[in-house]
Amino acid sequence: MFGEKMFIEIDFNSDEAIYMQLRNQIIVGIATSQFREGDMLPSVRQLAENIGINMHTVNKAYTVLKQEGYVKVDRRKGAVIAIDIDKMQALDEVRRELLVTLAKASCKNISREEVHSLIDEIYEGYGKGMDY
Repeated sequence: MFGEKMFIEIDFNSDEAIYMQLRNQIIVGIATSQFREGDMLPSVRQLAENIGINMHTVNKAYTVLKQEGYVKVDRRKGAVIAIDIDKMQALDEVRRELLVTLAKASCKNISREEVHSLIDEIYEGYGKGMDY
């Protein structure tokens, strides 16, 4: 059972939002094969009670994981690990391309803020806006 092997440790003193800590730990669990394709996540209520956090916080983490292609939500089963392999491969490709692009920008003394501004400007041009 997925819930039995799922160990989540929340740092309530961290500046990082609790839902992001939860999201990150689930992603690390997937990357380290602690969680596998098809594994069911605990229900929102169950996980909230186990960790001692609000159900809305767990729901937000699950929603982000769904948007990012790590889980799918099935009405009968709840949240299930379902890695979007195509998206992960696309992200790896973008990462490789960005490494070179950002290295060039760094060599030309272009700041992180200037790069972020450019990304926002380009995405706005696509008409989709930002997802967050």
